[in-house]
Amino acid sequence: MAMSVGEIERLIREAIPDAEVTIKDMAGDGDHYAAMVVSSAFKGKTRVQQHQMVYDALKGRMGGQLHALSLQTAAKK
Repeated sequence: MAMSVGEIERLIREAIPDAEVTIKDMAGDGDHYAAMVVSSAFKGKTRVQQHQMVYDALKGRMGGQLHALSLQTAAKK
Protein backbone atom coordinates (compact mmCIF):
# COMPACT_ATOMS: atom_id res chain seq x y z
CA MET A 1 0.00 0.00 0.00
CA ALA A 2 1.42 3.38 -1.03
CA MET A 3 1.83 6.33 1.33
CA SER A 4 0.21 9.72 0.75
CA VAL A 5 2.10 13.00 0.71
CA GLY A 6 0.15 14.02 3.81
CA GLU A 7 1.21 10.91 5.73
CA ILE A 8 4.88 11.41 4.84
CA GLU A 9 4.72 15.07 5.92
CA ARG A 10 2.93 14.17 9.16
CA LEU A 11 5.54 11.58 10.16
CA ILE A 12 8.43 13.93 9.42
CA ARG A 13 6.84 16.84 11.30
CA GLU A 14 6.04 14.64 14.31
CA ALA A 15 9.72 13.72 14.63
CA ILE A 16 11.16 17.07 13.52
CA PRO A 17 8.59 19.71 14.62
CA ASP A 18 10.18 22.76 12.98
CA ALA A 19 10.73 20.99 9.65
CA GLU A 20 9.78 22.75 6.44
CA VAL A 21 8.75 19.85 4.22
CA THR A 22 8.16 19.92 0.46
CA ILE A 23 7.20 16.66 -1.22
CA LYS A 24 6.56 15.90 -4.88
CA ASP A 25 5.10 12.70 -6.33
CA MET A 26 7.65 12.04 -9.08
CA ALA A 27 5.78 9.36 -11.05
CA GLY A 28 2.16 10.01 -10.10
CA ASP A 29 1.94 6.54 -8.60
CA GLY A 30 2.14 7.32 -4.88
CA ASP A 31 5.34 5.28 -4.66
CA HIS A 32 8.13 7.54 -5.94
CA TYR A 33 8.63 10.82 -4.12
CA ALA A 34 11.16 13.63 -3.89
CA ALA A 35 11.38 15.50 -0.59
CA MET A 36 13.15 18.61 0.64
CA VAL A 37 13.36 18.91 4.42
CA VAL A 38 14.80 21.99 6.12
CA SER A 39 15.18 22.12 9.91
CA SER A 40 17.25 23.78 12.60
CA ALA A 41 17.62 20.27 14.08
CA PHE A 42 20.04 19.52 11.22
CA LYS A 43 22.50 22.23 12.29
CA GLY A 44 25.96 20.75 12.92
CA LYS A 45 24.95 17.36 11.52
CA THR A 46 26.44 15.70 8.45
CA ARG A 47 24.23 15.10 5.41
CA VAL A 48 24.15 11.39 6.30
CA GLN A 49 22.98 12.19 9.85
CA GLN A 50 20.31 14.55 8.49
CA HIS A 51 19.00 11.89 6.11
CA GLN A 52 19.04 9.30 8.90
CA MET A 53 16.85 11.60 11.02
CA VAL A 54 14.29 11.75 8.21
CA TYR A 55 14.41 7.99 7.59
CA ASP A 56 13.98 7.40 11.34
CA ALA A 57 10.93 9.70 11.26
CA LEU A 58 9.37 7.42 8.63
CA LYS A 59 9.40 4.58 11.18
CA GLY A 60 10.56 1.74 8.97
CA ARG A 61 8.20 2.45 6.08
CA MET A 62 11.04 3.01 3.57
CA GLY A 63 11.26 0.07 1.19
CA GLY A 64 7.79 -1.12 2.16
CA GLN A 65 4.90 1.34 2.11
CA LEU A 66 7.23 3.99 0.72
CA HIS A 67 9.09 2.51 -2.23
CA ALA A 68 11.40 5.39 -3.23
CA LEU A 69 12.28 8.76 -1.72
CA SER A 70 14.80 11.11 -3.28
CA LEU A 71 15.82 13.16 -0.25
CA GLN A 72 17.45 16.57 0.11
CA THR A 73 18.04 18.12 3.52
CA ALA A 74 19.40 21.42 4.80
CA ALA A 75 19.82 23.19 8.11
CA LYS A 76 17.83 26.38 8.68
CA LYS A 77 20.06 29.41 8.67
